[in-house]
Amino acid sequence: MDIRRTVLWMIFSLSLLLLWNNWQVHNGKPSLFGASSSATQTAEAPQAAPAPAADPSVPSGTATASSSAPSGTETVPGSSTPAPSATSQKVNIKTDVYDLTFDTMGAQLVKAELVKYTAPGNKDQPMILLDNTANYTYLAQTGVIGAPNGQSYPNHLTPFSLVSSETSLTGDSLDVVFEAQADGVKVVKTFTLHKGSYDIDVKHDIYNLGTQAITPSLYLQLVRDGNDPSDSSSFYSTFTGPALYSAEDKFQKVSFSDIDKGKASYTKQADNGWIGMVQHYFASAWVPAQGTVRHNETLRLSDNLYAIRSIESAGTIEPGQNTSVAANLWVGPQDQKAMAEVAPGLDLVVDYGWLTIIAKPLFKIMTWLHAILGNWGWTIVALTLLIKLVFYPLSAASYRSMAKMKQVTPRLQALREKFGDDKAKLNAAMMEMYRTEKINPLGGCLPMVVQIPVFISLYWVLLGSVEMRGAPWILWIQDLSVRDPWFILPAVMMATMFLQIKLNPTPPDPTQAKIMMIMPLVFGGMMFFFPAGLVLYWCVNNAVSIAQQRYIMYKLDKETAAAKR
Repeated sequence: MDIRRTVLWMIFSLSLLLLWNNWQVHNGKPSLFGASSSATQTAEAPQAAPAPAADPSVPSGTATASSSAPSGTETVPGSSTPAPSATSQKVNIKTDVYDLTFDTMGAQLVKAELVKYTAPGNKDQPMILLDNTANYTYLAQTGVIGAPNGQSYPNHLTPFSLVSSETSLTGDSLDVVFEAQADGVKVVKTFTLHKGSYDIDVKHDIYNLGTQAITPSLYLQLVRDGNDPSDSSSFYSTFTGPALYSAEDKFQKVSFSDIDKGKASYTKQADNGWIGMVQHYFASAWVPAQGTVRHNETLRLSDNLYAIRSIESAGTIEPGQNTSVAANLWVGPQDQKAMAEVAPGLDLVVDYGWLTIIAKPLFKIMTWLHAILGNWGWTIVALTLLIKLVFYPLSAASYRSMAKMKQVTPRLQALREKFGDDKAKLNAAMMEMYRTEKINPLGGCLPMVVQIPVFISLYWVLLGSVEMRGAPWILWIQDLSVRDPWFILPAVMMATMFLQIKLNPTPPDPTQAKIMMIMPLVFGGMMFFFPAGLVLYWCVNNAVSIAQQRYIMYKLDKETAAAKR
């Protein structure tokens, strides 16, 4: 048996797996490595996506026996971008982390600039997460439904008026208050912004000004087009689209293509959790009050325009009475620590899929190292060194096996020449030599296979961590989340891969040898387009592997020389 042949088969199999994974992602399927479309699929049948309409109805299945659940006869207005009118005004609100724009038409949040993050490819402009332009639609909306036929309570298409006067955060918090009245119901929306926080408290006070009791419901909605973010890459895949979480079914993602095809499967009803929109590095989410039954829904509003919303009952409000419904709105970076404090499972928007059990601890170690080192580039270097140290016993066994294989390579070549095409005698002679020399032909592969899940997990940690965005390392590397501007790291990676191949036994088959020499060009070429942080990790990993391998080979040579004396 030839160890090189085994390695090549492993590489070939991994390549096929990666090709299949990319094909699945291209067709709207979940990635095999990043994350499944839902952590646990629900058992209910998929719901057909509604056709584009001006007024899509809440499914009749919304009704339940619980008095706290919204009734199935309510409708949510479907037009998310009404035409400008004289009653619509833009209100600009600024904090230390936000530059927000509200539209008095529906008191919608129509623009969110994250002033501490730069726009992709333009460090002079802030990152714009929410916006409403001809080429980009991403909005946060709310409204009250449940009015009798022919009437309409204040919703995201109702003109509101600004009640508060402060437009800049000067203390620890700022209240932005809107109110509107329609058909005997007044709604007061209060957005409370906090210093240094992307968590917005949102309160809806609903007043019954009529003479009859009412049973309204509140909807919380995020609307987004189906376009990928401007900084998306064709060389690696990250998820963009609706997501939700419940204690029963955990984290679930819904692709835009599944919504289009009517194949979206997710938790329709729960009394906990959140709904959101996810993209690389950033997310928005509505977090209703926990313990209140709500109906979750994803739908296609029009061509390339989608919504995810949660509808909950506000209970019965008697004439002259009012009730208050609270929620939280997150609009900002995927800061795992801060998001976990807002709601259980909200930090899972940084989705590592089936490798979460490994990736989460790696991320915690990385943040701990950063607290000490203060630089994310050196944090990557230190984390890679730490992982290599932990796996040193396995690596040593692997390198020792490969070193022994390199020592007997001339004898293997002689056996091939001796037995020619007689495979049976050749294999018997090779196995006898392995027994005599105490060599395990798979000894160089199996220890490496054990480490693969850890390295894949680290790949996803580095790819998904917003902390890498805009983070400098040294000299020419000023942003670890984008490619190396001078392509120095990819060149170093190719050189270290070539050196590793030279340290290993040369395959007796000339075709195999050529393939091994082409591999650094293929993988190195791919790394020209990968984030610098990922390439830095591979460079350090390769360099340490070479050092370890040289050390093991040196020790083995000394042992062999001593044994011959």
